[in-house]
Amino acid sequence: MKLVKALGSVGGLTLASRVLALVRDSLAARYVGAGFASDAFNGVAFRLPNMFRALFAEGAFSAAFIPLFNRKAAGPDGMSGAYLFAERALAVLLPVLILFTIALIAAAWPITWLLSGGFSRQNPTPEQFAFAVTLSRITLPYLALISLASLLGGILNSLDKFWVNAAAPILLNVAMIAGLWFFHGPDEYATARVQAISVTVGGALQLLWLIWACRRAGVSMRLRRPRLDGDVRELLRLIVPAAAGAGAQQINLLISTALSGWLLAAGSITYIYYADRLNQLPLGLIGIGLGTILLPTISRLLSTGQDQQAMETQNRGIELALFLTLPATVAFITVAEPIVRGLFQYGRFTAEDAQRCGWALSAFSIGLPSYVLVKVLTPGYYARGDTKTPVRYAMLSILINIAGNLVLIPLAGHVGPPLATALSSTVNVAMLYSTLVKRGHFAADAQLRRRLPRLALAAIVMGAALFAGEDLLDPWLGGTMMMRYGALVLLVGAGIALYGLACFLTGAYRVSDLKALIRRKGSTSNS
Repeated sequence: MKLVKALGSVGGLTLASRVLALVRDSLAARYVGAGFASDAFNGVAFRLPNMFRALFAEGAFSAAFIPLFNRKAAGPDGMSGAYLFAERALAVLLPVLILFTIALIAAAWPITWLLSGGFSRQNPTPEQFAFAVTLSRITLPYLALISLASLLGGILNSLDKFWVNAAAPILLNVAMIAGLWFFHGPDEYATARVQAISVTVGGALQLLWLIWACRRAGVSMRLRRPRLDGDVRELLRLIVPAAAGAGAQQINLLISTALSGWLLAAGSITYIYYADRLNQLPLGLIGIGLGTILLPTISRLLSTGQDQQAMETQNRGIELALFLTLPATVAFITVAEPIVRGLFQYGRFTAEDAQRCGWALSAFSIGLPSYVLVKVLTPGYYARGDTKTPVRYAMLSILINIAGNLVLIPLAGHVGPPLATALSSTVNVAMLYSTLVKRGHFAADAQLRRRLPRLALAAIVMGAALFAGEDLLDPWLGGTMMMRYGALVLLVGAGIALYGLACFLTGAYRVSDLKALIRRKGSTSNS
């Protein structure tokens, strides 16, 4: 499967999911606002499932499971051996998840305190803190549901059915939008409770969708008695370091959230959360999509001795990642506040909230290229069975993030945690890249070296034009919801057009490249 075509399939569905997530967050801002209730949900009750999904479903389990599954499929027993390995993994995973979830629900009070820093600056009443603990208990079953879904999604990704797994998060967002739209309560606390319930409902829908998709693909998983054989031990050995390596950004966000709850005033966690959600839009579309595709692709190429093709694939992955990420980075830096205002400034979310959230978004976006490149570079390690090197670098980046938070929060307030996260992720990428180069596992080819500076220049040209024309959209961004969305569509459309034009003017892409792409598509459709 061609990289661009696969990314189009995965990225399109991921984009649909992230757009629905923006609708969900717009409704949450309208009905819950930025206060203790929103901080309790966004900073704790929803943060833990989100982190676990990124660590496990999008990170550790996929990184450990997919190469082993592909190795089994390429072995003497073929796909039957691979499915047997998956069943043995499920037999161990299921009871562990059940016990783990029960333990977390029982320990919800200390977990909530740790994740929030006790909301020290907000000085909550005992009833308010108990409310935050209740929200956590409601959402914790999502962890087990999404982990089981990740096993099935890993099998489907290995069968090149990327789109099925990419479509699953849409169901979570649909469940949460339905909850906010139809069942929002009379105040922000009742609505936050509805949000928590809809998270677990969405997790159940995702698991059911993947069970159905596996059966349609001829994959039927049988429950077996748990047994720690050699293959399962190898899987477990790889999962733990992969969790820290693949989830460094989520761990950094978790630490930032806890320090924010401890050191910052009410609403700060919500500003950081909404800024991160916007930052996650290009990350989800590009980084997670590319990471999902590159790991099984590079694993297959290396297992068949096609090392040069694996390096070529990773070169194009980096090129594609930065082609799509650089304009988003510049846009989030130059026009962050209008974007936040158009999406969230409504109902309980005030103009001051929008301004503060915009500052956080600009800070986060500085690290956007590095967030994406982590997803592109780590498959180069995981496909070779090396999960230890990424975890060492991830641990170092976490230490940098903690130090950055402690230094920057007193200086920059709620903008400090996003800046620290961006800095730590940039250091992580630098270490991942330099080690791949030193080992001879990656070398930037002539095409990549020629295009990257031109792409950066094109993004800067686009950003300058958007910044100059920002005032033209101001009247629309303060109007009705449809006017706001219309203004944002116009802003995004203008940005895409300007960036595309700038890419040709700077020579990042030539007319011959476009003609070659059209010819390739034509020959594919005729074959």
